[in-house]
Amino acid sequence: MAQLHTQSLAPSSHLDTFTRDRLPPQDQWPVFVFDRPEVQYPAQLNCVQGLLDDHVANGQGERIAVRGKDARGDICWTYSQLQAKVNQIAHVLIQDMGMKSGQRLLLRGGNSPMMAACFLAALKAGLVVVPTMPLLRAAELKQIVDKAQVSAALCDSLLAEELGHCTDSAHAQHANALKQVLWFRSEEAEGVEARMAKHAATFKAHPTSRDDVCLIAFTSGTTGQPKGTMHFHRDVLAMCDLFPRHVLKMDANDIVCGTPPIAFTFGLGGLLAFPLRYGACAVLLEKYTPESLLQVVGQYGATQCYTAPTMYRQMAMLVAEKPEAFNLKSLKHTVSAGEALPDATRQLWKKASGLEMTDGIGGTEVIHIYISSAGQEVRAGSIGKVVPGYQAQIVDEDMQPVPPGVVGRLAVRGPTGCRYLDDPRQKDYVKGGWNLPGDTFVMDADGYFSYQARNDDMIISAGYNIAGPEVESALMQHPAVAECGVIGASDIERGQVVMAFVVLKSGHTGSPVLEKEIQEFVKQTIAPFKYPRRVVFCDALPRTETGKLQRFKLRQQALAFNSEK
Repeated sequence: MAQLHTQSLAPSSHLDTFTRDRLPPQDQWPVFVFDRPEVQYPAQLNCVQGLLDDHVANGQGERIAVRGKDARGDICWTYSQLQAKVNQIAHVLIQDMGMKSGQRLLLRGGNSPMMAACFLAALKAGLVVVPTMPLLRAAELKQIVDKAQVSAALCDSLLAEELGHCTDSAHAQHANALKQVLWFRSEEAEGVEARMAKHAATFKAHPTSRDDVCLIAFTSGTTGQPKGTMHFHRDVLAMCDLFPRHVLKMDANDIVCGTPPIAFTFGLGGLLAFPLRYGACAVLLEKYTPESLLQVVGQYGATQCYTAPTMYRQMAMLVAEKPEAFNLKSLKHTVSAGEALPDATRQLWKKASGLEMTDGIGGTEVIHIYISSAGQEVRAGSIGKVVPGYQAQIVDEDMQPVPPGVVGRLAVRGPTGCRYLDDPRQKDYVKGGWNLPGDTFVMDADGYFSYQARNDDMIISAGYNIAGPEVESALMQHPAVAECGVIGASDIERGQVVMAFVVLKSGHTGSPVLEKEIQEFVKQTIAPFKYPRRVVFCDALPRTETGKLQRFKLRQQALAFNSEK
């Protein structure tokens, strides 16, 4: 039976009650569903015990946990070695830095074994991790520090500059709350590594409650003030115990690689928590190119890869050009998320690699993927079915379910869900006990969900509803198109017209002749009224660090184009 959001929370173990005090009012929570045995957790739960300590206790300590590289060469840590490092860092946090359970720790670093160890150490010590994307600037970091009242940080020495501004009282982005920063991947006498060496390799996990906040993940938001999504210790294990178990059939023999930063929940799950939960191996590297990611698959014998559709498209083109150059035989699952997967990219990848893409939709608010299908279960044009443990439906503007085949808003609920940190936008994301991710979908009679557009990406032109991603899919099939982004541009006559920003493949040059050819191609591919009446050729598309197309920037560019005309 589904337990509703009126459930009482297990008592908190936190000395600093900031996060518990700033949870949304319970009447604004989604319904949480714990009707599967694998998401029943004990009241006292520290997720690092389930991700790391249990494997060592069960005699699996010599298995490889994480691999990576640094200036000195290859890194390869067993579960026992990773545990020892996590324990030493936990001592640094509690003893050297004087942190108390429930306090927020900002983490800043690219994907590396050391970043992973710092993340796990903070969770084990009962702190609340606030991970940040490597590309964020001081102004964005200050917003996060101020919002989450972060008093301390661990930062990769390679990323020192921007966070340094936040601790500089003379700098415009000085953040008052941030009192101390230690650097890791550092040779300094005061660095994390030097401090670790002075501490024991044992540490008793803080006795957190399953309902203690352990993570504030700020949305890889594209506009305005960042939203902090709060997740409990139970949520970290729940994401590991549903999607990878039921869809990927994950086990201890898996080796995982990919591009999303572990500061992003897609990366935190796929590249760290999932492999550790199953006793598998995580390959943590940074600054991938399509070519280097393909090489890493062969070099490490990766069985799973996580990245965004754009990267898969570029990888597929490389494999098609030089099929002998890459060894992809070990791969079982290639997981795509972060933005809509065009069918053209799915087919291109399948032709190049022989693999059916595992598409998924998830989100920072719900922590990870909740609709997906893999292998034989894949259906053309659809993301897939609801992941066991979750429930999803399509609703109208009044939150009433609509029949199969009718386009509407996606609503989802399960053992994880949206709890914003002290934010009035909670009421927009959760309605009637359901999480509303902001996507327009349609569900068929067999329960397959197909993405139409972001709710705000629907283009309404001369009374027609046009989904931007559908036009993008058509454009991507044109032989000259490398990438594209489609938005609605304001138009006196039609309200909006379809406007396409197109990046061409090398060897092609933008011209009125090519514009006309592309427009005619789209008219032949999908309903003619959906063709882009305006085509802008550009060198690159604006994207977030996680690979999401920033449509709001395209809309800004469209306004500029309109004003010039």
